Amino acid sequence: MENSKSQQPSTREVEQQSFFEKLTNSIAVKLVTMLILLLFLLIPMEWVNGLIAERHDRERGVEREIASKWGESQVLSGPIIGVPYTVMRQVGAVDENGRNKTEAYLDKDYIFLAAKNTSFVSKVSPTYLKRGIYRTVVYQATAQIQGHFDEIDFSKLEIENVELHWEKAKMFIGLSDLKGLTTTPKLIWEGQQLSFGMGNSNVHLFERTLEADIDLSERSTKGRFSIQMDIRGARGLSVLPSAEETSVKISGTWSSPSFGGGFLPEERQTGGDSFQAVWRIPGYGRKFPQQWTGFKTQLYVIDPLAAYGDAPSSAPTAPAIAGDEGSRGFGTSTAQDMVEVYFIPSVDNYQKTTRVAKYGILVVALTFASLFFTEIIKRRRIHLVQYILIGCAMVLFYSLLLAIGEHLGFNWAYLISAVATTLLIASFIWGITKQPRISYLFSSILTIFYAFVYVLMQLQDFSLVVGAVGMFIILAVLMRLSLRIHWFQFEKND
Repeated sequence: MENSKSQQPSTREVEQQSFFEKLTNSIAVKLVTMLILLLFLLIPMEWVNGLIAERHDRERGVEREIASKWGESQVLSGPIIGVPYTVMRQVGAVDENGRNKTEAYLDKDYIFLAAKNTSFVSKVSPTYLKRGIYRTVVYQATAQIQGHFDEIDFSKLEIENVELHWEKAKMFIGLSDLKGLTTTPKLIWEGQQLSFGMGNSNVHLFERTLEADIDLSERSTKGRFSIQMDIRGARGLSVLPSAEETSVKISGTWSSPSFGGGFLPEERQTGGDSFQAVWRIPGYGRKFPQQWTGFKTQLYVIDPLAAYGDAPSSAPTAPAIAGDEGSRGFGTSTAQDMVEVYFIPSVDNYQKTTRVAKYGILVVALTFASLFFTEIIKRRRIHLVQYILIGCAMVLFYSLLLAIGEHLGFNWAYLISAVATTLLIASFIWGITKQPRISYLFSSILTIFYAFVYVLMQLQDFSLVVGAVGMFIILAVLMRLSLRIHWFQFEKND
């Protein structure tokens, strides 16, 4: 008798055990626990976002490496005529005895003249170049530049007592990456065929400056020119309008060109696998005058990462010089003063995966809510550990999407990852509840969630409104389901 009494639990232990069971079976406690679990799942979701960013940076690095060997995003500039001159200048100095004196010396400079009108016509043939699992867009292009120059208006230049060297005049053009030249650029000036070469002068008007000697012994800059260039580059092609009137026509075999810079095309035709765009730009928006002296450094500055979307273009300023309308501010041009065409890849897997991952915690929360309502309505208890495993499976979906997308593309990767995740979770719920109907119901819910997110990825202008309306409908359904549950009965039962 004494032994049997010693084996019976005390009243306090029974109260403690019943209180613990009541606590673990409480709906309120379970909801708080699920909320805490959702907060903890933000940590692996952030790891996934970091992994996506790391792979994206790796892709950008490979793109820049390919471009460094093939040719960077190209900027075409010019042409501009430069007429050298020498002028006698006097400066103050101090002799050996400490007395002030004046010394004279010859200074060499240039008069620069922009074209009256210029026509750029370019045909571009973009394609993909791969390295490993990564690829980037490169292109080969022909550029035909035609136009004419007017005379220099010396009345607008503040120069006196100078000796012009007309026979040593030069024509300057710019190409941002000379590695992209496949042939020597040809110049036809007033019927005379010439070639451009690397400059030997101290003139650096462009990022990379090419020059051709033109003989202006007749003391006239008036004439027609034609320039032929065969170039190659990566991702983008830009033109810096330098003439008083500039027209640009770019066509090519690409289905999704992006028109950037500071000017949109007046005419554009896109469709199928080709495009054509035309710009007509007056010279009023230029940051340099039609003719000037003294300023021989770069007319424009752009960020080399702008073509990859990694950094904005900078806009530094340059000192003021004397121009064709007296003293005038001489600014440095940027990408916003150019015509730009970028050849965007048809599918950016990392960008789409990043957009999908932004909905990650929301999809997990909706899945937990659906699972919780299923648990209440069907009266099938699901342990907290099983919630954790389901949450981990849903987080793993984004890693699968990233890994498979690098090889098969976003669409196939999304389909495979969504089907695999849905089957895994549905089979797991089947094993928990032993009821196929609950498993089929939950797989249908997951399919709707993943299909909804996929549709949002395909929308551009309407993604926000469709997402907001969709979430409103989901919330309305959950509210409707909650009305069918007598929540207080669970507390009474406990």
